[in-house]
Amino acid sequence: QVQLVESGGGLVQAGGSLRLSCAASGTVFSINAMGWYRQAPGKQRELVAIISRGGSANYADSVKGRFTISRDNAKNTVILQMNSLRPEDTAVYSCHSMGTGHWGQGTQVPVSS
Repeated sequence: QVQLVESGGGLVQAGGSLRLSCAASGTVFSINAMGWYRQAPGKQRELVAIISRGGSANYADSVKGRFTISRDNAKNTVILQMNSLRPEDTAVYSCHSMGTGHWGQGTQVPVSS
């Protein structure tokens, strides 16, 4: 069974930074691609960034150059470093195990203007 637990969210001012962490239990972490998604109020969930098991990353156009996804397979952790945050980044951010379909509970990131 895979469990994903996010942490690091919280209120931040526009232009600020946050570091989200997703800790995964279970031995399948290292073989799965991992993704960060977000859902803003009244909007559909969207993919923010994805990282392969080998460390190759892809990003949504809206966050390219501002967000960085990384992973530590030894620690079963995937990180989303968010810089230059904007009010439109306000959302609930969730991590997702692409291979197993598991989701974390999400962490809120409100960005004030």
